[in-house]
Order: sequence, then structure tokens, then C-alpha cells
Amino acid sequence: MKSYREELWFNTRERRGYINITDQVQKAVDKSGIQEGLCLVNAMHITASVYINDDESGLIGDYDKWLEGLAPHAPVEQYRHNDTGEDNADAHMKRQIMGREAVAAVTGGRLDFGPWEQIFYGEFDGRRKKRVLIKIIGE
Repeated sequence: MKSYREELWFNTRERRGYINITDQVQKAVDKSGIQEGLCLVNAMHITASVYINDDESGLIGDYDKWLEGLAPHAPVEQYRHNDTGEDNADAHMKRQIMGREAVAAVTGGRLDFGPWEQIFYGEFDGRRKKRVLIKIIGE
């Protein structure tokens, strides 16, 4: 069994953003040389997410609106976490809903997705450098 590790780094201009990282993950699979196995992709920050879904702008906008309705950023005083001087309690909650990681099968050296599936990095407290881990294991 072989393994391969790579990091992706992001620094979004806005507080929230959704970035399709499928091509970057596939490039890591290519570099790994692994033909059959599993690919883990996870956000290494507690205010960001990695998830799999459709790359459709309406859906991405719907996610953003839905998440902001569930855990609105303002007023920041509504969250006990923000009593520490932070203003990102909502980002922690959004990450909890969207998840920490995604796992995809690797078959024939390719990410093995269903129709329309893509991997996304979801940022909920941006404007600073954050990383995503890619870990691929297999043969």
C-alpha cells in the first residue's frame, strides 16, 4: 500500500466563499501514482469545510443563503464564543453543518464520482491563509 500527502492553501478575499477544488485534487491523485484506493480531502481549520456536491451557481447561492439563515454572522453579540473577542462563532456552526472532509474512491487513477459530483472548499471565516489536506492511500 502506498500513501501520498499534499496540502492546498487558500486565502479568500471575502468572509464566505465556495471554491471548486476537484481539478486540484485530481492533480494530486495523478502525482500520487495510485490507481486504486481512497482519497481523503479535509479542511484543516475549524471555520472551513470540504464537501461534495453539484457545481451549480444557484445551488451554491442557496447553500450560502441557507447557512446564513441557520447561523447568521450578525449580530456577533448573539454568540457566547464571540465573548472571547472573536467574531466567527457563526463560521464554526456553518462548518459543523457542512462537514470537515470528503472521501472519494480512486478507480483507474481517477476520482470515482457519480454524475455532477465535485469537491468544494467552503470558507466561512476567510481573509486569512488556511489549508486543506489531501491524503491518498492505495495501490
